Amino acid sequence: MSRRESPPPSPPPQLLGVRSGEVEREDRPERAEPLSDAEREIIQDTWGHVYKNCEDVGVTVLIRFFINFPSAKQYFSQFQEMEDPEEMERSSQLRQHARRVMNAINTVVENLHDPEKVSSVLALVGTAHAIKHKVEPMYFKILSGVLLEVLSEDFPEFFPTEVQMVWTKLLGAVYWHVTGAYTDVGWLQVSSSAV
Repeated sequence: MSRRESPPPSPPPQLLGVRSGEVEREDRPERAEPLSDAEREIIQDTWGHVYKNCEDVGVTVLIRFFINFPSAKQYFSQFQEMEDPEEMERSSQLRQHARRVMNAINTVVENLHDPEKVSSVLALVGTAHAIKHKVEPMYFKILSGVLLEVLSEDFPEFFPTEVQMVWTKLLGAVYWHVTGAYTDVGWLQVSSSAV
């Protein structure tokens, strides 16, 4: 299997507890679970290894995301029609978006000591994706899973199971903050019967 290929895609988004057009509400905790000092240190240490190759890692993440979840490409007119992973890899627009994604994660990681800054950054990301880009919030959860999958495969020495669990906690907090922004802008169309 190449870096861009992966095992069969995860279950459809509705099986992840989110339906199209909805933000999870039923199981949404009042706040994201805070990271301990040790967890923050683990994330920052492992991220240092990843960020050295941020553009390539980001491109790998986005290509796998678009290959396994092609419906996500609907939000990207500049590479919406691309099917071939090599064509995607050469796309300057995809590379640019990969840098933006990785830089946003970097901002979060660099500011883990400042929860208000993290919340502010993720509120901006969520608001832009809700209002300007009209991206379904479920794609943030899916992208988080793809990111963790790529990091654990490409950096196995830095992402053993214990580290993956810490990153899962961080990405859950990221999703919580981003979907909070969706709720704040009125995106929420709650169905109490979320699968």
